[in-house]
Amino acid sequence: MEKNLSFGEQVIAYNKQLHYKSELPESFAVINPFQQQEETLMVMERFYRKFYADHCHRKFIIGIKPNRHGAGVTGVPFTDTKRLKEVCGIEMKTAYSHEVSSVFIYELIAQYGGAASFFSDFYINSPFPLAIIRRNERDKWVNANYYDNKALFNCVKSFMVTTLKKQLTMEIISDRVYVLGKKNADFIKQINKEEKLFGEIVVLEHPRFIMQYKSKQKDAFITKYLEAFSS
Repeated sequence: MEKNLSFGEQVIAYNKQLHYKSELPESFAVINPFQQQEETLMVMERFYRKFYADHCHRKFIIGIKPNRHGAGVTGVPFTDTKRLKEVCGIEMKTAYSHEVSSVFIYELIAQYGGAASFFSDFYINSPFPLAIIRRNERDKWVNANYYDNKALFNCVKSFMVTTLKKQLTMEIISDRVYVLGKKNADFIKQINKEEKLFGEIVVLEHPRFIMQYKSKQKDAFITKYLEAFSS
């Protein structure tokens, strides 16, 4: 990435060049949210120009891949249209989405000190930055993760390594990163063992898991996140 560009402009350039061209196993497909509809690209650009218009170094939070109700719509990780408007002040006019992981992340952001404070310290993205879907037994397309199928992971692994390396050319602090989801972390550790991309890997429960299975303990998990960030 060009270092004369702000952090936000580097992210925008990175997102615009994303294109998955390799093969996939049967019944899997990849959707690029930045080519899906024009407004997704527009609001993504507005978000990064609003919160990342600087050259500050940021800590890296690593998710899994865009969710179809979060970044799959807005182009911003863990951000549905509701929180994009209410918290970030950016409205989408052609879509509306509510995503449970976004609820957790933005409650975390509020306790951290608000969007401006949080995004000045953290950058969130994924090892596979595009949406993966699969055709289920009822012949309907549903969400999928890069690690759901061994053949799928083998197909996308090279792309994941390339996209992680491209992101690390930005002002990202790589000696300590935060990986969301234990299974996700297992695969990130495998890649890191081979590629030596990161130093310490701090594993945190994925927001989706927390909200779906541990919602009564949500506040405790937010505290766990905040303690991990401050240690």
